[in-house]
Amino acid sequence: MEHILIVDDEADLRQIVRFNLEREGFGVSEAASGEEALRLLRAEGAARPDVVLLDVMMEGMSGFDVARQMQQSPALAQIPIIFLTALGAEDDVVRGLNIGAYDYLSKPVGERELIARVRAVLRRSSAPAADALAFESLKIDAASKIASIDGRPIELTHTEFGLLCLLLENRGRLFSRDELLERVWPSDTYVLPRTVDVYITRLRKKLGRYGAQIKTRVGFGYIFE
Repeated sequence: MEHILIVDDEADLRQIVRFNLEREGFGVSEAASGEEALRLLRAEGAARPDVVLLDVMMEGMSGFDVARQMQQSPALAQIPIIFLTALGAEDDVVRGLNIGAYDYLSKPVGERELIARVRAVLRRSSAPAADALAFESLKIDAASKIASIDGRPIELTHTEFGLLCLLLENRGRLFSRDELLERVWPSDTYVLPRTVDVYITRLRKKLGRYGAQIKTRVGFGYIFE
C-alpha cells in the first residue's frame, strides 16, 4: 500500500484530503507543521512515505523550507513532493519546481485531479530503469536511487536523479528540452522549457568533475558525452 504524508496547518483540509486518499486505498499520515513533518520523516525506524503533499504557507517553517531540508538529506531527497498550496502565481510554481518538487497544485483542487496527480507521481517515481549505470567512478544504483562519485553519495532531487539516469543511460544521444520534459517530468505538470536549463546547471554543479560531460548543443539540447 502506497503511503502519503499530508503536511498542512489547516485541519479541515487535511481531513478532506485524507478521506479522499484513503477511499482510493492509500495509507495516510498527517503533520500540522513543517517542523512536525521533518520530525516524522527523520524519526529512526520510521517508514518513508511514497509521496509528500506539502503546503507552502504555514506558521513557522514554510513548505519551501521543508522541501529544501529534505533535498539536503540523502535519506529524504528521493521522496517525491507535491506542493498543494494557495500560491498559484507563475513565479511560485517555478520556485517550487526548481526546489525539486515533482508537481505543484493550486488550491482549491478537485478530488479527481488530486488523485490523478498523486498516481502520476507514483508511476514516475517507480518507473523501471537499468539496475546500475556507470561512467568511470560516477555510478547510479537505480534500485536504491543513489548516485555516487568515488563511492560518496551525491545529494540529488528526484528530478535531478531522473535527468542523470536518462542522460547517462543514453550516453551520446542528444535530447531537446521538450524531450527531457516529456521523459523526466510528470505529465500534466506546468513546467517552462527554461526550467530544464536550471536543472541541468544544478546537476552539473553537483556532479563536480563529471558535470562537464553534460554538453550543451545550442539551439538543440543536451547530451552526455
